[in-house]
Amino acid sequence: MSTQPVKIPTTLSASEFLLKIIEIAPRLPSMIFNLIKGLKSIGSNTNNSWGLELERIAAQYPQNAAVKSPDGTLTYQELNERANRFAHYLISKGVRRGDVVTLCFENRPELLAAYCGCSKVGAIASLINTNQRGDSLVHSFNLNRGKVVLIGEECCEFFIEARSGIDLSQSTLGMVRDAGQFKTKDVPDITDELARQNGANPSTTKSVTLKDTMAYVYTSGTTGGLPKAAVIINKRTLSAMFWFGKFVMPVKPTDTIYIPLPFFHTNAITVGWPPALYNGAAVALRRKFSASKFLDDVRQFQATHFVYVGEVCRYLMATPAKPDDHQTTLKYICGNGLRPDIWMPFKKRFGIDKIYEFYGAAEGVGVFTNFLNIDYSVGTSVTPFAIVAYDTENDRPVKDEKGFLKKVGKGETGLLIMEISEKTPFAGYSDKKKTEEKIFRDVFRKGDLWFNTGDMLRNMGFRHAQFADRLGDTFRWKGENVATQEVEKAIDTFPGVKQSAVYGISMPGSDGKAGMAAVIRDENAAIDLSRLVAHLKTGLPKYAVPIFIRFVPDFEWTATHKIKKTNLKNEGYDPARVREELYVLLPGSETYVPVSEEIYRNITAGTYKF
Repeated sequence: MSTQPVKIPTTLSASEFLLKIIEIAPRLPSMIFNLIKGLKSIGSNTNNSWGLELERIAAQYPQNAAVKSPDGTLTYQELNERANRFAHYLISKGVRRGDVVTLCFENRPELLAAYCGCSKVGAIASLINTNQRGDSLVHSFNLNRGKVVLIGEECCEFFIEARSGIDLSQSTLGMVRDAGQFKTKDVPDITDELARQNGANPSTTKSVTLKDTMAYVYTSGTTGGLPKAAVIINKRTLSAMFWFGKFVMPVKPTDTIYIPLPFFHTNAITVGWPPALYNGAAVALRRKFSASKFLDDVRQFQATHFVYVGEVCRYLMATPAKPDDHQTTLKYICGNGLRPDIWMPFKKRFGIDKIYEFYGAAEGVGVFTNFLNIDYSVGTSVTPFAIVAYDTENDRPVKDEKGFLKKVGKGETGLLIMEISEKTPFAGYSDKKKTEEKIFRDVFRKGDLWFNTGDMLRNMGFRHAQFADRLGDTFRWKGENVATQEVEKAIDTFPGVKQSAVYGISMPGSDGKAGMAAVIRDENAAIDLSRLVAHLKTGLPKYAVPIFIRFVPDFEWTATHKIKKTNLKNEGYDPARVREELYVLLPGSETYVPVSEEIYRNITAGTYKF
């Protein structure tokens, strides 16, 4: 794949915009009708929920495929019955509306059934990120303690390793069998007990409301630190059913939406799954994403849609091209973070008709969607937003002479903020302090409230935008948010390390930013780099382990005792600019090696596939 810079349009002309409007004109009346119908339905029916929608679709399309995977296929009737058994099990353990149920599963049908079962009871499904390890994993379990904690057999090994730090004193713990190969007395096997439960719809489903919380999704957000629990309410997922399933994308009962992404992320549960469920279509999934098996899955499952993050698309483009890559049933893709330089090549290679790129945060109050199919754009938002001038050097928005924020002009980049109102409420996090930190007050007038996305977007004109960069310490790598404080904590606990500063840097041919750590050693300390790698891999998710390490004598500090990272970021990993020891963790290596001129040239040429 070429690493040559691609000239990307940064503004939208009037003629281009008009042509796109004309292109969707035949669909526009039905799109608007479906949107109004959906919004009216959501607004008038407060006692509606994900579980109730599943019951409706299971009655309407009982024999339609609901879930396809290498583990087998479930029809809507079967998915609903399995969800009911989970629901009755939870009720038997005293779970009531508003209680937390912790779910720790890989991507398999049982996770989806358990999630639906929680919704039928009105319980909050706390979706554990199965990539987490160490303190992050323990923190996620403890932040919202489950009245019932369900562990997939496939996750038992790492759960047991972390169990001593997890508070289970008020929890009922159970394992749901997978292959039946992992034998343990530490987690009781409840699979047979589940199978004996009633498969009929529980009476509790009708009492669940749109405003009820249905899930916690663990995100590091844009402020660093340990994971926060973003709140997902029923209204959000049902709104996504109409938005993505009727207004944005064409989805029919015979379609299949392929979702190889983990279902503890919002791309799966609030973008990919809702339009499938609402229309009686299927979702196809696999345990973990595989670039080499992608087209095999698409063809086997007859996928018509595909939900992505940018890193997934990069992996697919890195596989050897074949003449028939475009010969599939796949026509539409929906996701976020598709890199501009592979946007058009990706469409051409895989025969994609439309890219419904979107922008949104798990905890956000609105979403941008590229429903006009404008290349290189995250589209627009139907809810109020603004892109405001931001002083990146001093890390704060720019204010005018009256103390209000200033909007940027066409073609300019600024901080995206989205208005918080009764129509666009901010559910926030389970931690109220973290919620308050994301709110801007008195932005354009006294008393207004705005959600700080923490992201920089470019104003393309005609209310359309382009993603530019992330603010703050957190950066994105491998489709995941890397919280620098978490990585710094892991490095700082290693023998011989006095202090570290972690940040993200750009690399050619990579989506997001690679992790780099500047480290101050204890005086006269010798650090074993192989042991450091093993230490970091044990305590951190794979995507959070820094690619680069440099050793420095000291840091630059601000007046408020914060480490200045700007110069460190600017110097990057260029051995000609970095005077101190500089190391890299090459793909497949178990230790950091010095960055030589040859290695640096190979990195900048895109030779290594990080």
